[in-house]
Amino acid sequence: MTQSARHPAHERAMLDPRRMDATSQLVSELGLDDREVEEIVSLFQSLRSWHATAEAHSEAGRRYMQLGENDMRAIRFIMSVTRDGSVVTSTMLAQHLGITGPSVTKLLDRLERAGHVRRTEHPTDRRALSLIVTEHTRSAATATVGRDHARRFAVAAAMTSEDRRAATRFLHALAALPVIDHAAGAPAH
Repeated sequence: MTQSARHPAHERAMLDPRRMDATSQLVSELGLDDREVEEIVSLFQSLRSWHATAEAHSEAGRRYMQLGENDMRAIRFIMSVTRDGSVVTSTMLAQHLGITGPSVTKLLDRLERAGHVRRTEHPTDRRALSLIVTEHTRSAATATVGRDHARRFAVAAAMTSEDRRAATRFLHALAALPVIDHAAGAPAH
């Protein structure tokens, strides 16, 4: 698929500050020429494309595993933490998912009924249970989600170290932008 087929002109226009701000105040303030604006628009188009593709990959994995988003996040967390022999408790899982104790209990009940996780005795705390992903689910997740992750890792591995550092700086800078409460009348930048 060509770049233009993936990014129709109307999508490109939505990302172009020269089209979104008829006065081009932002472009003027930053002292950008047309070539630089085009590079930035292309960068944001690529980011939007990756976001849509990442969502499609996640949805395909959840559909294959017949799991909801939090269910899949729970399984990935348990697999990751237990890989080195650490114990996962429902409290740890609730904190990771940002949900309450009763909500994590319902989630675990559902995952246990479906054969994805087991609750076992905690090795050191009689009052707690440890969580384990079943071998069947571990194999299925590794064969699907794990394979997708390995493909993405290979793309990053093929980049130069300089390119990886530049991409990392860019993504960290975007992630560090504070969320603006537009209803409170906060300034645009």
